Amino acid sequence: MNLPNRLTVLRILLVPVFMVFLLLCLPGTYGEIVSRLLAAALFGAAAITDFADGKIARSRNLITDFGKFLDPLADKFMIFGAILGFCSSAMYRASAALHLGFVICGAVVIFRELAVTSLRLVVSTSKKPVVIAASWYGKAKTVSQCVWVVATILEPVLMAFVPFWSIPFLSWATLFVMTGLTVFSGVDYMKQYWGYLDPTK
Repeated sequence: MNLPNRLTVLRILLVPVFMVFLLLCLPGTYGEIVSRLLAAALFGAAAITDFADGKIARSRNLITDFGKFLDPLADKFMIFGAILGFCSSAMYRASAALHLGFVICGAVVIFRELAVTSLRLVVSTSKKPVVIAASWYGKAKTVSQCVWVVATILEPVLMAFVPFWSIPFLSWATLFVMTGLTVFSGVDYMKQYWGYLDPTK
């Protein structure tokens, strides 16, 4: 458990705390705003650990197979938690179109992540084990997912203070970009590592 791996574990532990503030509003007139700001801050802190653990691991030569395996899983826990939070939130259920978009795109994201994770498990336990490290497309996907989550959390706060801001265009735009990169990076992983699968075993 070197420093990068500890940061990865910390990122996982921040997920349930982030979800609490995303789903439960603090009391008071500005309770929802404060809750959203805290949720965004916690998610942002978790995202920063994602950047920090990789940079520290590379600069100090602390890269381990455990870290290569756990780091992508921690990212998935973060995004799955956000998707579940958005789909369960009464605020987003009130907007039928946005809620449907979250459900459909969320299903695509979850399917992609589970497919890639399954691929990782299979090739890592083969006769010639291969640890699949994150590609550039995978990193771009992760960044777009983090931007989508933060934008979706904070946009209602901006809408509350900006009179002409009535359409959640930030949520929609980042949702489409995130979903596109998620699908593209998933196809890229499959193309690269499909050859390691042995359908006879």
